[in-house]
Amino acid sequence: MIWIAIRMLTGDRQKFYGLLFGIAFSTLLITQQLTIFVNLLERGASGVYNVSSADVWVMDPVSRTTDVAYAMPSTALDKVRGVSGVEWAVPHIRATAAVRTKDGDLEGVAIIGVDDATLIGLPKRMIEGSPDVLSQPDSVIIDDVGMTRMFPDQSPIGERLELNDQRAVVRGIADAIPSFTSTVVLYTKYSQALNYVPGTRNRLSFVLVGKADDVSAQQLVDRIEAQTGLRARTREQFAGDGVDFIIENTGIPLNFGITVMLGFIVGVAIVGLTFSLFIRDNIKQFGALKAIGVSNGRIARMVAAQAGMVGMVGYGLGVLGTVGFIHAFSGDPTFKGFYIPWQIPLISLVAIVLIIALTGWLSLRTVLKTEPAAVFR
Repeated sequence: MIWIAIRMLTGDRQKFYGLLFGIAFSTLLITQQLTIFVNLLERGASGVYNVSSADVWVMDPVSRTTDVAYAMPSTALDKVRGVSGVEWAVPHIRATAAVRTKDGDLEGVAIIGVDDATLIGLPKRMIEGSPDVLSQPDSVIIDDVGMTRMFPDQSPIGERLELNDQRAVVRGIADAIPSFTSTVVLYTKYSQALNYVPGTRNRLSFVLVGKADDVSAQQLVDRIEAQTGLRARTREQFAGDGVDFIIENTGIPLNFGITVMLGFIVGVAIVGLTFSLFIRDNIKQFGALKAIGVSNGRIARMVAAQAGMVGMVGYGLGVLGTVGFIHAFSGDPTFKGFYIPWQIPLISLVAIVLIIALTGWLSLRTVLKTEPAAVFR
C-alpha cells in the first residue's frame, strides 16, 4: 500500500514538484537565515577570539565589550600584576582613528596596540609577513578583510598611510576574524599606538592576563576583582558579553526572527494548499481503496508516507541549497568564516516536521471523512 501511495504522489508531477519546492524553500530560508544570524552574533566576540592567548580580560568597571570600553590609568597594569595567580599581564589598547591613504581617501579604522615585548594581542595567523615586522619604525599590520576594503586591487605591503598626522607603513597582513561592522583594523605595538591615538589622560583599554597552572580562570577573575576593584572576565565570558551586547542593542534578533517565521508560514501555506489539492484530486482513488476494505489506519499510513517522502526530499534539497549558498559566498570578505552550526539543521528539521505534520493532518481529515460510495457517484 505504501508503494501505491508513492505512485499516486509522483504520478501527479505538477503537485509533487510544488510540494518539493515548498518544503525546500522553507528549509532554505530557515536554515540560511539562522546561519547568517548566528555568525553575525559571533562577530560581536571577534575581538576576544582574535586574542587566543589571554585567559582573562581586565577592564574598567563600566566597560562592556572590546568595542565599548572606558580607558584605565596605566597603574591598573601594576595592580593586576600584583595579584596572586597571575602568570603574566600585558597592556592592550583599542581605539579608533582616521586614516588618509596616499590617494587622499579618508577611512575610519580601529587601532589595536599589542604588547611591545611579547606581541600578545595579535591574531595567531599571518597571511603575509610575520609579527616581527612590528619591530620596524612606524610599522602596522592590517587585517585581511580591511585590506580588501582599503586596497582592493593591489597589495598593501609597503603602502604609507597618514594616521592622525602620523606616518604608518603597512608591512604585514593578519588573518583575523572580522568585527561586527567589518571595520578596517590596524595592529601595531602598544608604544606606537599611543602616538597614533589622540592623547588623553588615560589610554589603557584592557589588561590581558595569563593564569598560573594552579588556579582556574574563574578563581583568578574573583581575585582580580576583589583586590583591584576592576572588572575581570574570562575569555568565554567576555566573548559572551559581545554577543549579548548585539542582541540587546540592535534589531537583528527581531528582524531575523520575523524572516524565519515567514519561512515557516510560507511553507505551511504552499505545502498545505498543494497537498490539499492533491488529496482532493485523488479522493476517488482513496474512496475506491475504502470500498475494497482498506482501513482508515492504513490510509492514514499512506498519507503519512506521502508527506514523509516529500518532507525528506525537500528538506535535503533545502539544506544542500544553504550549503551551496555559504560556499558560493565564502570568498566574499563579508561572509569570511561563516559556517553552519550543527544545531541549525536540527532546528530546520523540527520546523519541517511540524509543517508536514500540520498540513498532512489537515489533508488526512478529508480522506478519513470520505465515504466508500463516493467512488460510484
